[in-house]
Amino acid sequence: MTQLRQPDAVPNDDSNAELARPTCAVNAARLQHDKGDINASYSADRIASGQPVRKPFQNDGSLWVCTSITGSGLTVSGSTEHEAHRLISERIFEGKPTTYRTRISSGELAEVARNDRNGFYHGITVKFGRESFVLCGPPLRFVPANSPARPGADPEPPEPVQLGLF
Repeated sequence: MTQLRQPDAVPNDDSNAELARPTCAVNAARLQHDKGDINASYSADRIASGQPVRKPFQNDGSLWVCTSITGSGLTVSGSTEHEAHRLISERIFEGKPTTYRTRISSGELAEVARNDRNGFYHGITVKFGRESFVLCGPPLRFVPANSPARPGADPEPPEPVQLGLF
């Protein structure tokens, strides 16, 4: 089970909407480039070009796709963070689904999308396989969980020793 936490004492007005997004700590392997399921689901490029999204990942019983990856030098946590939107059926989406192209069809609409409390991709229809889904926000920010150190363990492993043959 993943650990979900709300950020501490951050007002949820439009200027702090990104900072106020919920965070979910997961096993760091899920976020690794070319290995992790969360990283592998990154689909912002495909959404923008109208292509089907990459294979979604599961979190707490729902399907999600990664829509943003922020490098460690740009995050408060100091770790690479992945932001994802939940995939839901068009039938149960509350609101009017739209396309990426429509969502950004004018400068004014694009600005509205950038400042949407539910995230830029909220309400955008996507395809995975033969099915259509709607991206549902607010997005969830995935960060690596802190791994507890073993009691008495050295912070760094000792250097290997080359054994002699004779």
